[in-house]
Amino acid sequence: MKYRSLGRTGWNVSDISFGAWAIGGAWGHVSDDESMKALHAAVDAGVNFIDTADVYGDGRSERLVARLKKERKEEIVVATKAGRKLPKQVTEGYSRENLTKWIDDSLRNLSADSLDLLQLHCPPTDLYYHPEVFGMLDDFVKAGKLRYYGVSVERVEEAIKAVEFPNVQSVQMIFNCFRQRPAGVFFPLAKERKVGILARVPLASGMLTGKLKRDSQFAADDHRNFNRHGEAFDVGETFSGVDYDLGLKAVEEIRAFLPAGMTMPQFALRWVLMFDAVTCAIPGGKRPDQVTENCRASDLPPLSRETMAAVEKTYNEKIRPRVHQRW
Repeated sequence: MKYRSLGRTGWNVSDISFGAWAIGGAWGHVSDDESMKALHAAVDAGVNFIDTADVYGDGRSERLVARLKKERKEEIVVATKAGRKLPKQVTEGYSRENLTKWIDDSLRNLSADSLDLLQLHCPPTDLYYHPEVFGMLDDFVKAGKLRYYGVSVERVEEAIKAVEFPNVQSVQMIFNCFRQRPAGVFFPLAKERKVGILARVPLASGMLTGKLKRDSQFAADDHRNFNRHGEAFDVGETFSGVDYDLGLKAVEEIRAFLPAGMTMPQFALRWVLMFDAVTCAIPGGKRPDQVTENCRASDLPPLSRETMAAVEKTYNEKIRPRVHQRW
């Protein structure tokens, strides 16, 4: 496992880390026992950074991470998120009262005295024009409830606006072979400001694993079933906003570039790590074998210039017209 610096925090975190959405909910059934095995497999592979949120299973994911920290001696940095408990995303909902309650709930779930990294969880774009919200986060840092804070965004424009606030340490955003816009628009700015980038949905909700088929079935409580058209939350979070059949065709093109000895999930993760502005990719994993396979991507050799160009060509021809300007 290799490690990269996270913003200006002084932390060096595993470049393949662990996204804990799937062990909380919205990805079909997963048992707590299996989830714990997946978490332990991540730490065994060298993972020292876990991303979760208060709404993943209404605290279930956070509580499982707390169990992990009690069962392991390794130092593990935990990032959580807050804001999605609001019934409707409005800036007014990010009040001091609500932020205090969300932070206290996460502290309780994580059995922690202070949150390592709190991220605002895809708040409305308007929030980035209200510096008083970030002033409140500064107050929570001074009070010792947070060590650092960052944001999780849907749109590149939100990321650009977020890093105007000097104490934003990290930006979490979708970045993968199907969502390439951040690399050209935002990454140079993030490097200049020394802001960490957490690349979420690096496998495009499983599409880039190459394991999905036209007739693949998803459980009723899996967002890949109920959010295909953005019925529950931003459609970009499900298959990166790419039409399912189009995504399958693009994956088959990409499969042709696969180097010997590399699986499709590893290829997709290695592609993300080719960008030095990225701090880490945070793939999810419900089973230990998935996690172990993902983590091996960290030590694989770089992709060739020709391979990177081939992926870009597939993106430009098949995916770009559908997603590039939307997010």
